Amino acid sequence: MSELPASDEGIEILSPTEEAYGSFYEAYRIFNTALFEDDLPDCLITMQRSKRSYGYFAGERFRHRRGSEIVDEIALNPRTFIDRTDREIVSTLVHEMVHSGNSTSASPGGGVITIGPMPSHSGKPGGKRIGQSMTHYILDGGSYDTHWQLLTEAGFTLDYQDRYVLRPAEPKKVKVHYACPVCSIHVWGKPKLRLRCEGCDERLR
Repeated sequence: MSELPASDEGIEILSPTEEAYGSFYEAYRIFNTALFEDDLPDCLITMQRSKRSYGYFAGERFRHRRGSEIVDEIALNPRTFIDRTDREIVSTLVHEMVHSGNSTSASPGGGVITIGPMPSHSGKPGGKRIGQSMTHYILDGGSYDTHWQLLTEAGFTLDYQDRYVLRPAEPKKVKVHYACPVCSIHVWGKPKLRLRCEGCDERLR
């Protein structure tokens, strides 16, 4: 097996995979200790592109190929990293860690509200705290924010993101059926067109 090259100072150079996923696991480990008293089990952290979410938690998503171990998944959407700070991206990781805690009864009382990423359907203050599709905003001075400041002062960074911005899907073009009330002629076109049948001198409806 080939070894990764080392710098002139003897420091091992990490591969992009080790660097990207290592940063997420480091954040997971630190916030598990700081906010969950090390009660959350280890999980598989993945990056998954999605049109609908910043991330998600999936309980018992993976099993070991040669053993009985079953682990949860926390997925983060790299397309949503663009134009978001490291603080905001890691808050999504912590948000999903709360879901992990809820599934194992390891979440502190109040869940996200206690920790600091405040649940909100709009992602802004004043949004609904309960709903089918939820996100959050970071509560300044909350537990997450306080420990994040310590983490970033220690030099923590995230270094990889998707190259392409996630854009909303373009609305489908709508066509309307128009027909002459006298003969069988018919056409398709944009809504609200004013069309006439020359042979019958009737407006297409």
